[in-house]
Amino acid sequence: MSRIRGKNTGPEREMFRLLRRQGVYFARHGRELPGSPDIVFRKCRLAVFIDGDFWHGRKLSSWRKDLSAFWREKIEANVRRDNRDRRRLRSLDWDVVRIWGKDLARDPDACVRTVLDRRRECIASKMFKEVSTNPNHR
Repeated sequence: MSRIRGKNTGPEREMFRLLRRQGVYFARHGRELPGSPDIVFRKCRLAVFIDGDFWHGRKLSSWRKDLSAFWREKIEANVRRDNRDRRRLRSLDWDVVRIWGKDLARDPDACVRTVLDRRRECIASKMFKEVSTNPNHR
């Protein structure tokens, strides 16, 4: 257990590397935000979480029965916390993307495309909001 990392995990480092290779600038581990997202695009208010399948309960219903009571409670608490953090970020007008570790290992390019596409969408929607609410805009 002592070797389990909370940040800068292998999948996170891989995503950081892939995004930097694309020339994308981002902040890491936004501590001021709910859940401390792994990647933060502050300008367009996009938070990216790179989550391990086991620790964050991906498809938990299919393997939940195989866990001891301790681990079941631990992972279910993680899932509840993740959902709460996502709701809080959305209430603060942040867009949220979740990348699963297994998906990143299987198809890293698709995961990078997902983040970059969502970033583009966020930038476009934020610009549209600024233009539509700006009384000086003609």
